[in-house]
Amino acid sequence: MIEKYSVRTDLALEEKERFESDNVEISGVVLEEDYDETLEIRITRVKIETENGAKAMGKPAGVYLTLEAPNLAVPDEDYHREISEKLADHMEELLHENHLTGRDISVLVVGLGNRQVTPDALGPYVADNLCVTRHIVREYGKYAMGMERAQLVSAIVPGVMGQTGMETLEIVKGVVTETKPDLVIAVDALAARNSRRLNRTIQIADTGIHPGSGVGNHRNGLTRETLGVPVIGIGVPTVVDAATIVSDTMENLIQAMETSETLKGVGEVLKMYNNAEKYELVKELISPHLNGMFVTPKDEDEMVKQISYTISESLNLLFAGREDRE
Repeated sequence: MIEKYSVRTDLALEEKERFESDNVEISGVVLEEDYDETLEIRITRVKIETENGAKAMGKPAGVYLTLEAPNLAVPDEDYHREISEKLADHMEELLHENHLTGRDISVLVVGLGNRQVTPDALGPYVADNLCVTRHIVREYGKYAMGMERAQLVSAIVPGVMGQTGMETLEIVKGVVTETKPDLVIAVDALAARNSRRLNRTIQIADTGIHPGSGVGNHRNGLTRETLGVPVIGIGVPTVVDAATIVSDTMENLIQAMETSETLKGVGEVLKMYNNAEKYELVKELISPHLNGMFVTPKDEDEMVKQISYTISESLNLLFAGREDRE
């Protein structure tokens, strides 16, 4: 049973599309985009700076990053190493914005998800591959790591409510209260709003994460407000719902209609709907039988392991692998 998936992954991408379609600027919201032609990586950055901007966007103020890499699903170790480097660089920017650079800090990495359900095992797999150092530094000092500056990294896999009978927040809050980290990084699987983004995008946000909201299983969020420390959420879309698949098919159908004289009028009418309206229309049309269906690629087991290693490697580089970071 799929217990939960987190908030959908494509906030930054959706807002980029919204900016382009509406051709308007929202006060207090900054949209930036960067493209690396060599690696074919596109970075979309949405920064919500004011309360008015947060109200307009319907999201908390903060930074939302989406890293799009079409080849992320390809088993190429060198390419994934490049992705890890890019991810570490952007993570470091978020740490700087939250005043967490230039000093030794304690970091708690939370691997959210159900290890027994393949597409939901991303968080636990990331925790498995982390270089945890808190116990070593506390016992022997930071010089035991052979570095001038050593971050205290700890990790926990809290499981899901169906396994523990407890809210994830209850478990993590207890650990935070006891260990007092300066930062929490929560890693989770996401539900995508576009099938082409499955296993090909990585979302980062410094506003925390809300387990289960992607499939309607709303749980208490892991945020600065609930935990008392900054929370950075990292996620990858590993499932897509039936409505999204049909909506993507509708988009292709509309494009095909535009080339047909007979059906051109129908295509123009459907084209007037924005992405959110098309999605809601499809949800109504396919309910109730397919509304709760979520789909994942057939090779998801290999993809989840591969991408989880890429994310854990980026965290290892950030906190334990590069002394030149300031």
